[in-house]
Order: sequence, then structure tokens, then C-alpha cells
Amino acid sequence: MNNMSIPPKAKVNRNQALLFYLTLTAGIATGLIVYSSATTIVTLLRTATTALFIPLLVSLVLTFLLEPPVTFLERKTGRRTLSIFIVYTLLGLLIYLFMIWMIPNSKAAWQSLQADLPRYLGRLTEYFKELVDKLHNEFPVVATYDLPARGRAMAEQVLGGILISTPKSALGIGGILLIVPLFTFFFLRDGSRIVRTCLSFIPNRTFEMVHDMTYLIIMQLSYFVRGRIIEAAIIGCVVYAGLSLTDIRYAFFLAVFAAITNLIPYIGPLIGMVPGVLIALIDLGFGGQFWWIVITYFIIAQVIVDNFILIPILISRFSNLHPLWVITSIIIGGKLFGVIGMIIGVPIVSIIKITFTEIRHYRRTFSLIETTLEAEQS
Repeated sequence: MNNMSIPPKAKVNRNQALLFYLTLTAGIATGLIVYSSATTIVTLLRTATTALFIPLLVSLVLTFLLEPPVTFLERKTGRRTLSIFIVYTLLGLLIYLFMIWMIPNSKAAWQSLQADLPRYLGRLTEYFKELVDKLHNEFPVVATYDLPARGRAMAEQVLGGILISTPKSALGIGGILLIVPLFTFFFLRDGSRIVRTCLSFIPNRTFEMVHDMTYLIIMQLSYFVRGRIIEAAIIGCVVYAGLSLTDIRYAFFLAVFAAITNLIPYIGPLIGMVPGVLIALIDLGFGGQFWWIVITYFIIAQVIVDNFILIPILISRFSNLHPLWVITSIIIGGKLFGVIGMIIGVPIVSIIKITFTEIRHYRRTFSLIETTLEAEQS
């Protein structure tokens, strides 16, 4: 009986092996097709999201900034869409008046800067050579590094990158000017509806936690964005007022640059003061005006106004982070998204911190409730 049962058993094993082989081959082929399609889809999604990243970011910032006046007008008029159009009209009028004032001044300043740029570069080269000569005398080993050639190559690389990216930046700005107002309008009009729609997909068990977390994150982001914009504007005004007391040129543009770079934590203020200090060094020399400009940038604007007044008042509502986390978020954000990443790295890390804090809080709360119920039942 055993001998008669062996051949059918062997035949079944071969069929199983063949079926397994065909199934494995079909699975591998299907996996390769899915992987190739997924890679193509991910590439397309990455391209699309990269193109929309900056417009969406700017739209969200404008939404947080324009939300208070829109809400105030909505209480007066009773119609949110009309309030948005009124705010848009007033904002467009302010931008138009600013451009009328700025274009003639900026054109003259740009022509002057083009004429002065060779002189600034020549004087900076002379200062750099003097510094290198002093380093060679004090530390002869530095001579082997050829610092002037390396500095020249780095400057050429930076200028080349600026010239190459200028047309792309112009196209990007054109797209932003078209997309951002549209996105901002819909965010202002339908923002609450969008949030409620997203929350409707949350299960009932975690709905309360996600609802509170979303509300807290939106409030914290709104405080942070408004506070940082107001902080940068005040720093720009303080720098402009201090520079206007001296004979330095391009005070307005230097103040605008200081205000924009102030949005980057820690290293932004240092970057913002470099052009002003260099121009003061070349045009004014090591005199009283030069040191007043240094005091304006560092002592008055950053230490007194920013650290002791603005940050405690405007930024204290936002979640505090350890300096190590702030520096890490700046480095990672700058590596991934450049300057924009350095600016948004801190709020993203703060959002992550809020999320984990709320989840831990709710888990502890519900665990205490369950423990209490079990104790009462026992």
C-alpha cells in the first residue's frame, strides 16, 4: 500500500512546485510594475508639491496675518466674503502706494549700487589681502592654503549661483503673485470648513484629542507668525532709524535686509548685520559712526529691543524649545529646503512637540479615568 501511494505524492509535489514558481514569478513581476509606477507617481507628486510648497506657505502666512482684520469686518458687515474683498482692496492700495514711493528710490539706489560695487569689492579685497599677510606673518603654515584664491573661487561660485537662479526666481515670483492671492482667499473664506471636514474623518474615540490638538496648533501658529512678522518689522524700523543718524548709504535696503534675515533664529541677525558693517567699514572707516552702526545692529536692535522686549511679549505664547532643538531644526530645515527651511524648521518642531505633549496628556487622563472606574467597580 505504501509503494502504491508514492507516485501520486511525488506528482502532487511537482505540481505544487510549478504553481509556487509561477506564483512567485507573477508576484515579482507585479511588484516591479507597482514599484516602477509608484516611483513615477512619487516623482510627479514631489515635483507638484515642490512647485506648490512656497505658494502654500506664503498663503498660510498671509491667512494668519489677515484673519484678525477679516474677522473684525465680518462682525461689522455680517458677510465674510465682503470683508475679505474689503481687506484685499485696502491691502492692494497700500501695496500700490508703497510701490509708487519705492520704484523711483530703488531705481536710483540700484544704479548707485552698480557703480559702487566694484569699489566695494576692491576695498574688501585689499582688506582681505592685509588680513592674509598678517596671518602669514603670525602663522606661516597658513600660506600653504592659498586663502585669496579660495576666497575668490567661493565668491565667483556664489555670484554665479545668484545669476543663474535669478531668472528662475523671477518666474517663481510671477507664479506666486498669481497663485498666492487665490489660495489666501479660499483659506480665509473656507478655512474653518476645511478643518471641520478633515476632523469629520477622525474616529469618535480620538476626536476630542485631535480637535483640541488642531485648535492648539492653529492658535500657536497664528501667534508665532504674527509675532515674528511684527518682530521683523520693528527690528527693521529700529535699524533704519539708527543708520539714518549716520552718513551710511543704502540705509533703507540694509534695514529691509536686516528685517528679513531676522526671521531666521540665532544666525539670522548676524547675517543681517554683515552688509551694513562692511559698507560702514569701507565708506566711513573705524570712526565713531562705524561703532555707532555696530551698536545699532547688535546692542540696540538685537539685545535690547529684540531679546528683552519683543521676544518676551510677542513670542512667549509659542511653545518654548531648548536651544539644541532650535539649532538642530535650523540645520535640518536648511539642508532640506534652504532659507525657507531654516525659517519654518522651528515652528514645525514646535508642532511636533505640541502633538506629542497632547497625546501624552490625553493618554494619562484616560488612563487615570479607567483606573478610577476599575477601583470603583472593585
